[in-house]
Parts: sequence; structure tokens; C-alpha cells
Amino acid sequence: MSVSAYVLIQTEVGRAASVAAEIAGLTGVATAEDVTGPYDVIVRVEADTVDELGRLVVANVQAVAGITRTLTCPIVHL
Repeated sequence: MSVSAYVLIQTEVGRAASVAAEIAGLTGVATAEDVTGPYDVIVRVEADTVDELGRLVVANVQAVAGITRTLTCPIVHL
């Protein structure tokens, strides 16, 4: 069973489009969209386990230049 989450990202001013484009190319990223509102980019990520998902966010997504803050929201099926 795979694990999915939305990652809400705040970026430096003027960096949303470049951050979304770079993240979209990462393995495990289903979608990356630049948006308006309190967050600048919303990403949907998928992994086989929660641990893999955490590593994807910390090691790959957060390493992208221009990101100032992330909030990871795991998807649950109630």
C-alpha cells in the first residue's frame, strides 16, 4: 500500500514557478503546482512507506533552492 501526502511550500519572493518546476521533476512527485494564498507551491508526493515519504520530503523536496518552509499533510482514508 502506498502513502501519499500534500506538501505545502512557502518560497522566497518570485521563486514559486522555478521551485514548482524543479520539484515536478523529482522521483516520487505526482504533481507540483504554483498557487496563490499563504503557500506558494502545493506538491503531491507518493512513496511505498511513511519513512520513504519522509526521506523524499526532507532529502529531496526541502533541498530545492528558494524554499523557506514546508508543511507535509499525509493523506488518510477514513
